[in-house]
Amino acid sequence: MKTLFIGGIKSGKSLNAEKFILNQTNEQPIYLATTEFFDDEMKEKVLHHQKLRGDDFITLEEPLALYEALDSQTKPVLIECISMWINNMMYHKKSYVKMQEEITKLLTLKQDIVFVINDVSSSVVSQNKMVREFVNINGMLSQFIANECENVFHTVAGISSKIK
Repeated sequence: MKTLFIGGIKSGKSLNAEKFILNQTNEQPIYLATTEFFDDEMKEKVLHHQKLRGDDFITLEEPLALYEALDSQTKPVLIECISMWINNMMYHKKSYVKMQEEITKLLTLKQDIVFVINDVSSSVVSQNKMVREFVNINGMLSQFIANECENVFHTVAGISSKIK
């Protein structure tokens, strides 16, 4: 089963995605962390998330090659987060086509996967070309993933509502 949690930054989507996958399985799931450490603030955020997760998950860290990191795994997986992964891919000059190919390969994996992605489409159009490109890619990939998932949850103020 493939599931998507989408919501704004600090909406509670990650925590709800964690609870969801833990309730769906009797085994310790994998937490695939995609964040690259670009600054101290990001390192602090990641450490906070790790502390909150405790020993509930097996943590793997991979900022780019998500399919390769999961191809040999059989346990359920939470991918946190696709938006950070898009950021990484753009930073490393990877195309939208390459990103879509990677997501397509992930969707072929047999294990349950819970995707987390930010909803960044409810704001003004940025004057910054790179920001516009990020918002466009994030929106297109969220639509693509949602279309392929059996479950989609939208999260606002810590409350996740099933929309598919």
